[in-house]
Amino acid sequence: MSEKRSVWAGAMLSVLGGAGLLLAGSLAFAAPSVTPLVSGTAHQALFAVSAHGDAAIAVGAGGAILESGDAGKTWKAVTPAPTPLSLLGVSVQQGHAIAVGQQGTVLVMDDAGKWAKASSGTDNRLFAVSVNSGGRAVAVGAFGTAIKSEDGGTTWASIAPDWSSYAKDGEQPHLYDVNVDEKGVVTMVGEFGLVVRSADGGKTWKTLHQGDASLFALYLPEDGAAYAAGQNGALIRSADHGATWSNVDAGTMAILLGVHAAGDKVVVTGLHDMLLSNDDGKSWTHLRSEEINTTWYQGVAGAGAGASQTVLAVGHSGQIIRVAD
Repeated sequence: MSEKRSVWAGAMLSVLGGAGLLLAGSLAFAAPSVTPLVSGTAHQALFAVSAHGDAAIAVGAGGAILESGDAGKTWKAVTPAPTPLSLLGVSVQQGHAIAVGQQGTVLVMDDAGKWAKASSGTDNRLFAVSVNSGGRAVAVGAFGTAIKSEDGGTTWASIAPDWSSYAKDGEQPHLYDVNVDEKGVVTMVGEFGLVVRSADGGKTWKTLHQGDASLFALYLPEDGAAYAAGQNGALIRSADHGATWSNVDAGTMAILLGVHAAGDKVVVTGLHDMLLSNDDGKSWTHLRSEEINTTWYQGVAGAGAGASQTVLAVGHSGQIIRVAD
């Protein structure tokens, strides 16, 4: 297993403890502005959260699904869990909700709010999924897996590119996050600092960024700045909807696992670190506490409306927290 691939296996999935935090630059330090909303046990973990308006869904180990209808203020677990397999990604959009995870698992919420399994056509681990309001969805995962649905997650087909044209030495890169915008444009991030995009439903692909550090998380809004975050403190920003990217020095070498922006506020989650910017990435505050600096948070999303939306993060011990200024 290569060093880049071992980062995911050893750090992102439940073995996130044990790596040190190195600060590479100057950061302001502040008491944590986080409020616990849900707490589980030490053996639980939540890996992803997604929201649309006041509806929010968090997913995690052992098929855990938690749902909120009030922008994250209160949560209810789906019981029994619809699968025993860990769910690693979730996407909520107007009229659609899809969760993905181990062994190619895909779960789709029906009109009655019940979760049902769909056939993904792959046994590879799926790390993330994105669906737009029209029902176009793309899920990505291990060894270059990329599958697309045009019917809100019911049926799927592979749209993986010929990786020999996009990745180093023809390797099939793990893909860790994906965005499908309202025009149906698909943007994926993963190993080798890859940001690749298809504007034609996966028929052709264009490389927008490459580097040494794996990218684990992507935030790509319809309007405003886009961010991707990953290995060794990697943080990149785009001001043109992902067409071009520039490096951001957030002053950390931590493994960064999630990123979300609401107006000028940007929250980056990770292993033993959490970063906050209130000026669209120009300066950064390191949220300092034993809780943050000895644990991890991964998924992050905004619930509610506009720049005043509630920023939610999920991670270790089944935790769901609210991140404030």
